[in-house]
Amino acid sequence: MSGHLRLGVNIDHVATIRNARGGLHPDPVRAALMAAEAGADGITAHLREDRRHITDADLDRLVGSISLPLNLEMAATDEMLAIALSHKPHAACIVPERRAERTTEGGLDAAGQHNVLAPIVSRLQDAGIRVSLFIAPEAHQLEAAARLGAPVVELHTGPYAHAITEEEIATELARLVKAADHGASLGLEMHAGHGLTFDNVRPVAALPQLAELNIGHFLIGEAVFTGLGPAIRRMRAEMDAARAGSQ
Repeated sequence: MSGHLRLGVNIDHVATIRNARGGLHPDPVRAALMAAEAGADGITAHLREDRRHITDADLDRLVGSISLPLNLEMAATDEMLAIALSHKPHAACIVPERRAERTTEGGLDAAGQHNVLAPIVSRLQDAGIRVSLFIAPEAHQLEAAARLGAPVVELHTGPYAHAITEEEIATELARLVKAADHGASLGLEMHAGHGLTFDNVRPVAALPQLAELNIGHFLIGEAVFTGLGPAIRRMRAEMDAARAGSQ
């Protein structure tokens, strides 16, 4: 995989800010439209069980308002499956979800949850929804995703993004490199995301096996200082520079 690296912009935390006071502002749908103007290739939204940020009404409006592909992050539950099947987003990324966590803390256990995931993956694919699994960069999880028939995996970049020392960063980046190679060898389309910033995105964006990065929290936070459009355009530029340098 080489050439253009897609940028999916996660607009969840626009809704988080709105929900802190209630009301209508800031509007995540407006953020999605601005992201499209700034060069995003897709929009990601996570409809959590507790509706802590994106709501069902937001999802309804996103489906009806945006022209970019919508990637619905969802837990592997009957409720979320029904919502995905009724809304028909372009893609559904299955993620682990626990009520007590602040954000998605780890990768999905695709290997240990095969029997739970298999019928969900099958029904989503039968509906024409591209399925991805958000997993740790581990060989057995990649192999489990391939056995499940999921065409896409998103590598959890959190440990890399949160590493502090040069040694830790190098170790975590090496895990991502190895996983990207292995996943591509299995025929999986490789994506990555979680915790990526201007400062750490280039080594990940340079990996030629990756087709897409999904980035949200950092961009929404940076938008407080620079505006959403400039934040997305700078991230797009960092990714493009990394990919050009890897050719």
